[in-house]
Amino acid sequence: MSPQAASGLRSAVAAALSAASLNTPISIRLRLGKQPPARPPARESFRSSQCEGGSLITDHSVLPIFTLRKQRECVSAPCRAVALCEGGFTLLELLIVIGIIAVLMVLIVPAFTTIKSAGDVTSAAYTIKGALDTARTYAKANNTYTWVGFYEENVSNPVSPNSDTPPVGRIVMSIVASKDGTMLYTGNLGTPVILDPPSSGTLIQVGKLTKIDNVHLKTFAAATATPPPDTFATRPAATSTAAQVGDTTPPNPSLTFHYPVASSPAQYTFVKAVQFSPRGECIITNSNYTSARIAEVGLVPTHGATEPSPVPQNVAAVQINGFAGDVRIYRR
Repeated sequence: MSPQAASGLRSAVAAALSAASLNTPISIRLRLGKQPPARPPARESFRSSQCEGGSLITDHSVLPIFTLRKQRECVSAPCRAVALCEGGFTLLELLIVIGIIAVLMVLIVPAFTTIKSAGDVTSAAYTIKGALDTARTYAKANNTYTWVGFYEENVSNPVSPNSDTPPVGRIVMSIVASKDGTMLYTGNLGTPVILDPPSSGTLIQVGKLTKIDNVHLKTFAAATATPPPDTFATRPAATSTAAQVGDTTPPNPSLTFHYPVASSPAQYTFVKAVQFSPRGECIITNSNYTSARIAEVGLVPTHGATEPSPVPQNVAAVQINGFAGDVRIYRR
């Protein structure tokens, strides 16, 4: 066989193998003798990528003739572009990142604790303001007298009510109203008065019992600065300690009512109370029974049943105008 014939046979066999891999029927013709000059391989259009064992194929490029084995290797081989994108962290790098996160958490957690405490005091102040506004509105709308009672117990004990000491950390509030519209007592409160003797029908409950955790009633000293600006340090001074609701005030509370009303034994006994008249005027029910221009309820945050010492910065004072009855909150 001449060299030209042998070359033609090899080309035909290679083309047959390539076509077989593409499931394309072909026919092979052998011609002996002198062959015409071989034509360049046909051009086809394919899309592919740079693979091991092959070459970059783009539109209108020459498709090289591979053997079946070489084509299978090209298809199964991972592409370099994908392999270059794969990566990861070493164990040392991972440990360094975890260490940095741990240090940041140690630094940030106290800040979150302070923010939570400030949020607790703010929420408690607005809850108390809401209760006072509700009592005043009810008194004016129904032409009667209302009282908002304050009671504090040990928050470490989840059972409520409880008599554990110290009675710190959970404030309980109740709103009651005179059933017949009268004040239920007369004159100066020289002697204690029980507004709802057992089995009596003198009071009615207004709304549900309200409980606030992680807050403590506190008697604040009078503000030493004068406005402006109008802040906690420059807030109006309470008229007297008899016009304050805190841990040591009022000094001689003289009104008592219970929850449930007229019950014996009662779940809660309220002796610290704010009274509203049908005209919306406010009085802290102390023995002197005098209207005060400014009455105040002081609040500090607690961690469990432990009273903070010294007094923290995030405190609040809820002030009531004794004549107009409007309520305002001062934060520090």
